[in-house]
Amino acid sequence: MNLIHAKNKVSLLIKITNKILKKKFFERHSTLVAPDLIGCKLIRQFDNKYSIKGIIVETEAYSQEEASCHGHLIKTKRNSPLFGEPGSLYIYKSYGIHHCLNIVTSKNSFASGVLIRSVEIENNNERCASGPGLVTRIFQIGLEFNSLEIANNNYLKMYDCGLNFNNSDLVNTFRIGINKAQDLKWRWYLRNSRSISKREKGDKTPKKSCLFSKYTQK
Repeated sequence: MNLIHAKNKVSLLIKITNKILKKKFFERHSTLVAPDLIGCKLIRQFDNKYSIKGIIVETEAYSQEEASCHGHLIKTKRNSPLFGEPGSLYIYKSYGIHHCLNIVTSKNSFASGVLIRSVEIENNNERCASGPGLVTRIFQIGLEFNSLEIANNNYLKMYDCGLNFNNSDLVNTFRIGINKAQDLKWRWYLRNSRSISKREKGDKTPKKSCLFSKYTQK
């Protein structure tokens, strides 16, 4: 996808009140932060005043307590940002190809984070950010973002949009693409979004996403 075209397609008319997510929000276990990030806005700001904006619709939680976490049992140079301050970023390459965006949670020196799996972008291809690699591609996020504080940088921000969901609005299911700790239901996604990377078996894709019309046009 042409990224310049994507920038121009992003709507700036999301009529919601924004409150930047600060460190305190992330000072909780990843399984508490992950569902709370559903409905939050992700904004990538560029020096030339362009910005890319979308609503987070799918997340996964990870913690050093379980074997699929990169910080399980050992701290290395590669995974050290995951042991950083809550609210900082951990970026890694999946299969040496795709970057993945994670936000560190819990507490310092404890490996815990939330993977941003999918983002819905208004007035754009509904599948353009449906997966971790697509998220970082469309938002142009690479390893240079490692350890940046989400509330204290000029390039990437997360905002609480004041969207309130019922339990029935979210699907809680198993994580994707892991071969350890597969029994943990540590993935959440917004049922009414068409931008989900992979839906739970039996959960049909809605004919039309109502995220922006139902939740953000206030």
